[in-house]
Amino acid sequence: MSLDSHIESVLWTPDQIAARVSELAAQICADHSPLSEPLVLVGVATGAFLFLADLARSLRLPVTVDFIRAESYGSGTVSNGSPRISSDLKLDVSGRHVVLVEDIVDSGSTIACLIAHLEAKGASSVSVCAFLDKPSRRKVHFQLLSKGKFYRGFECPDYFVVGYGMDFAELYRNLPYVGVLKPEHYK
Repeated sequence: MSLDSHIESVLWTPDQIAARVSELAAQICADHSPLSEPLVLVGVATGAFLFLADLARSLRLPVTVDFIRAESYGSGTVSNGSPRISSDLKLDVSGRHVVLVEDIVDSGSTIACLIAHLEAKGASSVSVCAFLDKPSRRKVHFQLLSKGKFYRGFECPDYFVVGYGMDFAELYRNLPYVGVLKPEHYK
C-alpha cells in the first residue's frame, strides 16, 4: 500500500517546509536572544514531533524540550472542542519563557487550554509556534501570555491534511510533505 496514492494534492513540499522552518527559527531567535535562561520548547504530542525536531535543530540559542499531550480529535477529523491534557510536562516552567510548538491550530480550543495550563504552572510568557494555522475554523480566540508571540508556518486552507507529523487514525505522519487526504480514506 502506497500512502502517496491516498493524497489528493500536495500543499507543501519538503523543501518549502524546510525553508519555512528556518525562517520561523530565525524569528524566534531574534525575539528571544537576550534571555538569561534557556527557552522552553513544549511540543504538543504527537502531531508536532517532526516540526519540533526540525525547529529545535534550527534554533541557535539554548533550549530545553518537553512534550505535553492534549487530546481533542480521537480518531476523527474534527476537534470535539473539549480538549483534555492526558500527559503533562516533566519540566518546571515556573518563571520561564515557553514556546508551545503545535502542528495545527484549528478551532483554538486546544491551544487556549494549553496556554491556561502553562499560565497556571507559572510560565512567565507563552508564545505559540504553529506549523499550520486554520483561522477559518477558529471558534476560540486565545490570548498569549505576557509578551508571547504567535508564529505561523503556513495558513492552511480548510482541507483535511496529513503528513509531516499530522495523521488520520495514526497513519500518514511519516510523509515528508503536507497533503490533502482523499475523502474516501477518512469518511
